[in-house]
Amino acid sequence: MSMKKRLFMIFGPIFAAALLMLAVFLSPLWSSLNYVNPKVVNNAASSLSPQVLKGQLIKRNALEHGYVPFFGSSEWSRFDPFHPAVLAAKYDRSYQPFLLGARGSQSLTHFFVMQSINPQLKNKKAVVFVSPQWFTPKGEDPNAFSFYYSPLQTTSWIKRESGSKMDRYAAYRLLQMPSGNSDREIAGALARIAAGLKPTTSQMTYVNIRNRILLNEDQIFSRYRVPLNNEKTIDKNEELLPNQYNYQKLDQLAGKIGAEKTTSNDFQIDNTFWNRRLKSHVKKLKNFQAHMSYVKSPEYSDFQLMLNQFANDHTNVLFIIPPINAKWQKYTGMSSAMLATFDKKITYQLRSQGFNHIDDLSHDGNVPYFMADTIHPGWRGWLTMDKAIRPFLTEKVPSPRYRIDNYYYSKEWQNESGSDNHFDD
Repeated sequence: MSMKKRLFMIFGPIFAAALLMLAVFLSPLWSSLNYVNPKVVNNAASSLSPQVLKGQLIKRNALEHGYVPFFGSSEWSRFDPFHPAVLAAKYDRSYQPFLLGARGSQSLTHFFVMQSINPQLKNKKAVVFVSPQWFTPKGEDPNAFSFYYSPLQTTSWIKRESGSKMDRYAAYRLLQMPSGNSDREIAGALARIAAGLKPTTSQMTYVNIRNRILLNEDQIFSRYRVPLNNEKTIDKNEELLPNQYNYQKLDQLAGKIGAEKTTSNDFQIDNTFWNRRLKSHVKKLKNFQAHMSYVKSPEYSDFQLMLNQFANDHTNVLFIIPPINAKWQKYTGMSSAMLATFDKKITYQLRSQGFNHIDDLSHDGNVPYFMADTIHPGWRGWLTMDKAIRPFLTEKVPSPRYRIDNYYYSKEWQNESGSDNHFDD
């Protein structure tokens, strides 16, 4: 047998298999197969899985079937009987939260998440949890952003970008992250978009092929894979609730459970969190946040990306601004004046552009058992939020009239401190 025939017999099947796989991942036929097992969708809604956050098929399928996007970060993982997902399930609400976010996910991550569900956001409703801890002087952690980064979402966005201020700023911010430079062709396209130019023909050819492969991968592997599952946790918490919704009785129950869960410390912090995270070094944390500030941050412009996209999609949004655990805040020396300025600044950015559905709970940090730990809501906190979430999602609310202002992408706004009472205008 000749050497050529031997080589063909060895490498021929491998080459043929590679061509077949390439044909499969480039085939447009997968885009018409949108079915996802309802069990997968239900599990995904509360899974807080990075794979779900980075994908497209499951989220789109869910939002087309009554689920509502709840954007946020690590607070969604604090399940108790009064968590939004538990209340919606227990009392058979007309909506079911689809939790989007986990530890480290912030505005820039969510802007790109939105690129995978834009059609499902149009003229719909959404809930956004605005965590003060996002607005640090350095903004979103590049490592956390990389963990949730999705080339599928990026290529989908590049295909639709129009050269707007939103698109240019998004490209600029993405290039500041390691993820934005991980693919040379994508980085080149981003550089042109940031400069106000269209990507080259060769760059767009690459983007289109890459997007098709990534989209088919998502279509193939998402529909039958059950992600991380919190359904048992939700079911267990449902069992602790009365069969009929009565706010006063639920509030009493929330206080009772909160008291039982916080017996180990004077800060009304959940026992498990206290014992695992704080107890051994609490003395070192005295006044450690005395110089912490959430007033000046690039996060304000990243947050503007979300607002801009919501406006483009005519999405009616409820924004929830939580408090800080007041006892812990006092112990660590965090400034009350600083927190008040943050609240004024973020509220001004929202209201000045027509985002008027705001559940501002920033003054409730002293309410007993409102917080589960230092910064995350718990028992009474979740229940108080439900007073805004339920009517917003179940009743007709005024349609938004947004007025997007590109000033909020500027360094001036990022560094605005409100010293001239600008937020009171």
